[in-house]
Amino acid sequence: MQLYHKTTFNVSKLITHKYSTSFSLATSLIEKEKRDAIYSVYGFVRFADEIVDTFHDYDKKYLLEKFESDYYDAVKQGISLNPILNSFQISVKKFNIPDAHIQAFLKSMKCDLEKKEYKSKTEADEYIYGSADVVGLMCLKIFCNGDQKLYEELKHSAMKLGSAFQKVNFLRDLKNDMEILDRSYFPEIENLRFDENNKMKVISDIENDFKTAYIGIKRLPQKSKLAVLIAYYYYKILLRKIKRTPANKIIETRIRISNSKKMLLLLKAMVVYKFNLI
Repeated sequence: MQLYHKTTFNVSKLITHKYSTSFSLATSLIEKEKRDAIYSVYGFVRFADEIVDTFHDYDKKYLLEKFESDYYDAVKQGISLNPILNSFQISVKKFNIPDAHIQAFLKSMKCDLEKKEYKSKTEADEYIYGSADVVGLMCLKIFCNGDQKLYEELKHSAMKLGSAFQKVNFLRDLKNDMEILDRSYFPEIENLRFDENNKMKVISDIENDFKTAYIGIKRLPQKSKLAVLIAYYYYKILLRKIKRTPANKIIETRIRISNSKKMLLLLKAMVVYKFNLI
């Protein structure tokens, strides 16, 4: 059984690397026990997200419901032939990840099957809580590794970091969301019209999220801190590039960070970490 379980975690690692080299690089710096668990969380949320965002020629509702049902069957049986679900259910049990987080995440994924526009901040915040904030909380559970007091103290910052990452992703993927998926997650963007004014409103909100998130990052356990710091720097640079890009260009192309820039961010984070500058 050890070989099987190890193999399923390796599959989650592969999924992470294939879908996000940046996240994979950051995660690789965490202690192995926590690292494997983070890979399993990424695999779970990535596959659910893929169902609702890219499986256009298939019955998405059926696939998402089956994914959820198979997950709970894996929890009940303690094993799954789906390697992503198998590794994730092991991590959920090992690090006591609350089922409420998983349910909130799946609720937001289900919203993507039907809801196209979020017209109020309350609606948008509820969606972001499920699609991003709780993912941050799952990771925080792993980082804290049983230290419930630290977890409670860092919850707010972790949620703000999840929100910031998600909103940056929304801006980066605006072209795809608006043109292909016909979605708008920002109530600031009325009638799917994106201009410089509402771009800056969104960016200001994200910058405030980052400020709150940074307070929590400084208190994370050491190697977890380094990994999260790398991701933090990456998204901050991505936001800065979006901020410099005219609104009309953002809806025409997907903003990216070069691999050479990513390596510089890695070196910066490692220097900051090594010399205890955070």
